Amino acid sequence: MGSRCWFILHLRACRRIALWGLACVLAVSLIPHVAQARQTLPPKFKIDGTTLIYDTDNLVAQEVDGTQHAETGEISDDDIEPFRDILDANPAITRLQLNSGGGSVYAGESIADIVQDHALDTWVVGECISACVDIFLAGNRRQMTLGSKIGFHQRDWAPKAVQSYYRLWRKDENWATPFEFGTWIYRDTQSEVFRHLKYMMQRGVDPAFAIETLKTNPEDVWYPTRLRLMAAGVLRETP
Repeated sequence: MGSRCWFILHLRACRRIALWGLACVLAVSLIPHVAQARQTLPPKFKIDGTTLIYDTDNLVAQEVDGTQHAETGEISDDDIEPFRDILDANPAITRLQLNSGGGSVYAGESIADIVQDHALDTWVVGECISACVDIFLAGNRRQMTLGSKIGFHQRDWAPKAVQSYYRLWRKDENWATPFEFGTWIYRDTQSEVFRHLKYMMQRGVDPAFAIETLKTNPEDVWYPTRLRLMAAGVLRETP
């Protein structure tokens, strides 16, 4: 074989080795990106195009053996950071879809602040009750699908939670007796109700309607009609 032919074959072999090496480098470098692309969102969240779905009532948990079963949840303080992180990582999201029976008042208010920061529209597909309404009202345009419901009731504080709060903070707050703690609850409740009514009115809700949302006991839910929600400014087509 002539030296020229040997040189050409050697050059082709070198090219194959170089291309194979480059392919290996690319494959290794793409592994983190593939893993990241396959990373799943928390169970309560899903992204559909430019819509972020926040559904606490229809969670699906994956079992170890591969089978699935449905379970329900609620709005919790643990949802705040994932909510913010998902929106920060997906700036194309313009709408928030809600389905929730409520949950933590603090989480609802915190998530509502995030929704306002990102100037999202909100809509209900299913139901939106209690703390979920705070999140819904944070939207610019606010809609709900036919058959969906928005519900209101008084806020509640479970006895065990009250007891835990008292034991945790009684020394710092100098509550000598549970009766002093009861006085603090009375004052704090009035302040909280005021803040909530003020928030609803700032979001364009009719004051008389906002006051009426306080009439229903925590164990029950008031579902106004669509026309009533539109007239009260809860639903609105324009910001």
